[in-house]
Amino acid sequence: MERILVVEDKESMARMLKETLELEGYDVETAEDGAEGIQRIKKGKVDLVLTDLRLPKKDGLAVLKASKKENPLAPVIVMTAFGSVETAVNAMKLGAFEFITKPLDTDYLLLLIERSLKNQRLVAENLLLKDEFSQRVGMPHIVGRSAPMIAVANNVQKVAPAKTTVLLLGESGTGKELFARAIHDLSPRKDYPFVPLNCAAIPKDLLESELFGHEKGAFTGAGERKPGKLELADKGTVFLDEIGEMDISLQSKLLRTLQEGEIDRVGGTGSVKVDIRIIAASNKDLETAAAENTFRQDLFYRLSVFPITIPPLRERSEDIPVLVEHFISKFSADMNIPHKNISEDALEVLAGYQWKGNVRELENVIERALILCEGDSLSRKEFSLTPGGSSGETLSGIDMEGTLDEAAKAALAIVESRRIKKALEDNHGNKTKAAEELKVSYKTLLTKIKDYQIK
Repeated sequence: MERILVVEDKESMARMLKETLELEGYDVETAEDGAEGIQRIKKGKVDLVLTDLRLPKKDGLAVLKASKKENPLAPVIVMTAFGSVETAVNAMKLGAFEFITKPLDTDYLLLLIERSLKNQRLVAENLLLKDEFSQRVGMPHIVGRSAPMIAVANNVQKVAPAKTTVLLLGESGTGKELFARAIHDLSPRKDYPFVPLNCAAIPKDLLESELFGHEKGAFTGAGERKPGKLELADKGTVFLDEIGEMDISLQSKLLRTLQEGEIDRVGGTGSVKVDIRIIAASNKDLETAAAENTFRQDLFYRLSVFPITIPPLRERSEDIPVLVEHFISKFSADMNIPHKNISEDALEVLAGYQWKGNVRELENVIERALILCEGDSLSRKEFSLTPGGSSGETLSGIDMEGTLDEAAKAALAIVESRRIKKALEDNHGNKTKAAEELKVSYKTLLTKIKDYQIK
């Protein structure tokens, strides 16, 4: 429910506006002078301000300036019985959404309010879409027919209509964001923003500003006020992925938002009310982390009001044929190629695989197979997988016609190459740290990197 502040010194007019707007389903509060209006704007989040121009103590332009300072996205409509072109232009320059004259046409006013609030949502969504972590929109396709998936779907449908905080648990690649989006799209918040944020992908020094926003001058480079994701998602849903990676000091600030329904911008002096639903996700055991004091226990209990565990793909192998068909259709359309079938023996290979990367890994394997396939059907040869193995580089490239010593050397080269690549990835390319992890000298590591042509 949108919250509207009416700043009007004439009691009869204020009462009429309040009753009219409340009949339309808005939450309305009034202020009888400009100073009181400014105080109410600072006290709590307001979605729209409807203010008279001539007011006691502080005029409507002062109310307009205060509103734009506290919440730049909230539209302000200025009313007056003494309109002039100069005043109207001044109001619009200060950021007013519209300048209207009395006596008011209530039907036009209601249309204007509806239009301004819709515009506010579009602006907020556009700001979100500029962020690299929020480029995916729309309802994702969740595929599955197994008993574990049906159980998860039932829980999603039960919790979606409520405002209850949800904690999604499961291994990496099981599709936790897809389920978060499904909860949002099945909820009364579906017409408002869905904002995903990966807590592990943003440096902890920047995460606070991304979540809560900041004031101008709050830190070096903060040239203007910037609303955070929690503020932009007002009335919508925020999905915090990999929340177990969030810094412990930031966890206390998030806990306050969950308990009080308000945020504190970095460098700010006051709180901003927000109406958001939090869905969190982690592939870590947060309960153990809470017991070991690496994750706040109070935040864990607040997040895990309704936990949903998404099963790994290896525990629902009956979903694999359905998922394979879904991904073949998806990538065939993306690549603009004819739809391909898949052979029974290829399906057997996929069904016997462990899928440590879960659905995401299966999706990547199907895409790669379609690129490699030269016939009308995907066969076993397009999938470099071994039952129970890993989809990474396999030993299938070894020449089995050579001697045992030659085969062993070839296998050793593949294993060493893979291990070195992983050590470099884990240490962000730092060769000194990688050498320490591998228990070899820096010189030995450089030699092997050169021999194996690792980039």
